[in-house]
Amino acid sequence: MTSELLKDSFGRVMDYLRLSITDRCNLRCVYCMPEGETGPAHQLSLPSIERILKVMGSLGVKKVKITGGEPLVHPHIAQIVRLAKNAPNIHNVTLTTNGLLLEKLAEELVDAGLDAVNISLDTLDPSRFHYLTRRDHLPQALAGLDRALKAGSLAVKVNCVPTAESPIKDLLALAHLAQDRPLHVRFIELMPIGVSKGQIGLDPEKLMNILTQSLGPLTPISRQLGNGPASYYSAEGFVGKIGFISAVKSCFCERCNRLRVTADGYLKTCLHMDRGLVLPLEDEAAMADLIRQAVWAKPVSHLFAEDDGRGEERIMSRIGG
Repeated sequence: MTSELLKDSFGRVMDYLRLSITDRCNLRCVYCMPEGETGPAHQLSLPSIERILKVMGSLGVKKVKITGGEPLVHPHIAQIVRLAKNAPNIHNVTLTTNGLLLEKLAEELVDAGLDAVNISLDTLDPSRFHYLTRRDHLPQALAGLDRALKAGSLAVKVNCVPTAESPIKDLLALAHLAQDRPLHVRFIELMPIGVSKGQIGLDPEKLMNILTQSLGPLTPISRQLGNGPASYYSAEGFVGKIGFISAVKSCFCERCNRLRVTADGYLKTCLHMDRGLVLPLEDEAAMADLIRQAVWAKPVSHLFAEDDGRGEERIMSRIGG
């Protein structure tokens, strides 16, 4: 089955979908969600997910990242992975998780066809983990990471969002996970969205200097690793790689290839911009037409450097990160 190329007005091809299947989460990370209630929870149904994947595949989407909230709290997560893997033209299915339920579900997810997993982990220190997530679940997260590494065919990445107050020893400990493990540790620049507005991220250049002083020279990797915009480096003696995603300081919007669908069926064409539309989840033809229209109107760039009222106001867990 062939598919069309889904292009915006700037000639960028959209072939990567981040699909948020739920906005529920079993953590309350300080840069993502408030401690208390966040309003009614949303969760996409299996029929809606299947139609979204079918339409997106027919429009040229080849890669799907399943996100949340925390996607592993969805009761049908393995079935969703299988639906994505079997959708027309989609050949790469990955998932972002905090890892708490991964020890239990990793084997089932691999059997369903999952290609890779990104585990969000900002520290290996139990007290710091509790401060950042408001929960004492570090052992579960680490058990999930270990289980993912033992899954064999599963590519594993660790995602960290460093802030100005992140202890250097924490960041170095995370980087060293890649020393003797076949995984990539990625440091993602804090984006001023939702509850993270007003928080101060760690400057990517400062972080690079910190890591270089400890690990030695970091050698750039020229080939593409994964689906996203990370820049990867190798360190001497390391099995895995170190990656950086700097969406604010080093804008990579000119090569953006992604769309987002939230757990309430809202199509976002830019993570930062409060722009998009509600998808008609029961009507595949109408959904395809609206997606084409929205993609054509996709903005040329985010506006993180500006505060003109057009930025996204919802918390990160509501928009699929």
